[in-house]
Amino acid sequence: MKKNIIIYGIIAGIIVSILMLFSISIKMDYDISLFVGYASMLLAFSLVFVGIRNYRNNYNNGVVSFGKAFKIGITIVLIASTIYVIAWLIDYVYFVPDYLEKYSAHMIDKLKEGGASQIEIDKQTKEMADFAVMYKNPFFNAMMTYVEILPVGLIVTLISSLILKRKTAGK
Repeated sequence: MKKNIIIYGIIAGIIVSILMLFSISIKMDYDISLFVGYASMLLAFSLVFVGIRNYRNNYNNGVVSFGKAFKIGITIVLIASTIYVIAWLIDYVYFVPDYLEKYSAHMIDKLKEGGASQIEIDKQTKEMADFAVMYKNPFFNAMMTYVEILPVGLIVTLISSLILKRKTAGK
């Protein structure tokens, strides 16, 4: 079972990391990049379903409880998410250290285009500047990156566990 979890976790982590790095490297529009990012998470986390089903059908005689399925799925998600976080930290530190500044400028431009008041723009500018200072801390950066990916993996794990749970073989 451990080998199953590790293999699917690593593959999912590589998929989501490569797609994230690709979307950043081609300097895609931020809104499109956000969509691509979450779509790549769903694609990568489809391996949670495959990993649970593989365990149930090939290692456990067609039976798996919700709890066991959830444990397998969330472990795959944690492995994949950790790979994603490490890939992001490396990319952020060495290749796009100005990412947050560029993203902040984009968000301020969107506020201006949307007709926001100067007070709203100033408030958002200050909040983003404060966040940028905190984001330079690798621990905070990693935690924020986990917050980005883990909820998606949790939802996929819950759904997969509910779909794949089986109390008796052949049912």
